[in-house]
Amino acid sequence: MNPYTLLPFIVLIAAMFLMTRSAKKKQTQAAQMRNEMQPGSGVRTIGGMYATVKEVNEDTVLLDAAPGVDLLFAKNSIGAVLTDDEYNRIVHGIEHDLKSDAEIVPDDASSLTETDGSAAAAAASDDKIDLGKKDADEDTADGCEAVTEDKPKKSDGDSDAK
Repeated sequence: MNPYTLLPFIVLIAAMFLMTRSAKKKQTQAAQMRNEMQPGSGVRTIGGMYATVKEVNEDTVLLDAAPGVDLLFAKNSIGAVLTDDEYNRIVHGIEHDLKSDAEIVPDDASSLTETDGSAAAAAASDDKIDLGKKDADEDTADGCEAVTEDKPKKSDGDSDAK
């Protein structure tokens, strides 16, 4: 047989091997994470519920969802074991400030731009800026009056063609 005809089959088998390998790796990481659960740690279930671990058994976990509310879950239903900081931030709204020494960003953009004295002085002055246009009053003051014709003005749809 020609080796080129076997090439697609070899590539397919290799791809299937790599996919199953990565899936097994994820499963072992999830099982390791679930085995490392201890009472008192915060967890998120696969349904999205946040709770604190109260008791860990071989196949089940007893979760404390609220004061006086204990729920029994299968270990496989735990989606993530959270760090204390992350659990407190999500559930209790407590922010742990890791960047207390970091520079504070202001709310307005005015302090982000540097201004020198000339820019502030130009903005504060009430002088008019000449843009090369003259007012209608200045045209008549120069002695040149606008000539008006008695012909009606054409609109957009009118034309000279008959």
